Amino acid sequence: MAQMLIANRLSDGLVVFRGADGAWVESIAAGVLIRNDREANDLLEQSLVDADSNRVIDPNLIDVTEHAGARVPDAIREAIRAAGPTVAVET
Repeated sequence: MAQMLIANRLSDGLVVFRGADGAWVESIAAGVLIRNDREANDLLEQSLVDADSNRVIDPNLIDVTEHAGARVPDAIREAIRAAGPTVAVET
């Protein structure tokens, strides 16, 4: 089963995913897929450093399934978060 790291960026509250280069990205498609427990634990530890540095809040591993090339979180809560805000944002 594939996993990804998800968090909220503290500067603007947006949902972000851990990228392959260690940066936090806004697109689930740009996030790194994690396929083994050791890699998952290593990336989670690195993400907790970002949380301690107030870059992100609440980094978590989520289960993800690939459907027709698209990544879909298995949990409905995470699917909603990955899709973006559910209300219009005024700019």
